[in-house]
Amino acid sequence: MLPQTPLLTSRLCLRPYELTDAAQFFALLDADRSRFQSSFPDRLQAVQDPVDATVALRAFAQDWQSGRFYVFGIWSRHSGAYLGDICLMPQTQGKAEIGYYLALEAEGHGYAREALAAVVRFGFDAVGCQRLLIRCYADNLRGQAVAQAIGFQPEAPPKRPLWFRNSDTVSNIIRFWLNREGQPGS
Repeated sequence: MLPQTPLLTSRLCLRPYELTDAAQFFALLDADRSRFQSSFPDRLQAVQDPVDATVALRAFAQDWQSGRFYVFGIWSRHSGAYLGDICLMPQTQGKAEIGYYLALEAEGHGYAREALAAVVRFGFDAVGCQRLLIRCYADNLRGQAVAQAIGFQPEAPPKRPLWFRNSDTVSNIIRFWLNREGQPGS
């Protein structure tokens, strides 16, 4: 089991949630529910009210202990404000996926980039991942820019079978990968 040690950056404290964070966790999700619906439907479904928020935070603690899922709340070191959430989900063969969101008022200040860089180091160093994935909707240009600023590279779209070429159901998700040897500062 990895210790639940906060990750500190120049402006942020990323730390595993505590049960006392439930009210802030719920308030952010509830305030931005419509904005997060397409990207985080499972989280929103699981957290419908403040009681659900406490249940979710308990589950995050259990997932951390088992190594299934590492979830960090993001706080400003200067103001102490709760800004959002970032997580690392280990998969098979040394891969893991990273997901994150920020409160609307926290966007545009470089917090996502700063938090992502910290979680990339955590994934490669503490967790021992070899390859990290971020998925973004094609119209999420800000999310794509954050991934690329840290060194993630877009995956080439898969070749579709000839019979599928004229279909209107083209994936609108872009996958970005970062390999351990390609990480910043390596």
